[in-house]
Amino acid sequence: MNLDSEMAGLQLQKLIGLTEQLDARLLKELELVRSHKAADMAQGMAETAELANEYRRESARLKANPGLVANASMELKQALIKATELFDETLAVHSEAIEAARRVSEGLVRTIASEVASNRAMGTGYMASGHAAAGDGRAVALDRKA
Repeated sequence: MNLDSEMAGLQLQKLIGLTEQLDARLLKELELVRSHKAADMAQGMAETAELANEYRRESARLKANPGLVANASMELKQALIKATELFDETLAVHSEAIEAARRVSEGLVRTIASEVASNRAMGTGYMASGHAAAGDGRAVALDRKA
């Protein structure tokens, strides 16, 4: 094995390792969502983001210079393909689960805000007829972070 093939192998092993680590992180997050503990994902978000950034950088570097891995063994290339396919599957399921959780959370926040607003509605004064005017109880602020 020459130096070029060794270096190429190390590059692929690094990317395979990153892919598998990121896949494992997403599977862990997916399990938290499925067990209704999505809030617990916040504990590992920094690590997941760091892994994702490193994966993105390495992928971009190898894509920009495919010669770095041209001399790697076919076995390592196949391992990378398999790891990437598994990661893509996990990513698709993870994305669907997170989107579903987001929609449920937004619905809950909107329902709660609507209920609070309806309970807070107070008169805003009197109309010409002497009856109290219905108030606008939308003092609750909604944003995407809620």
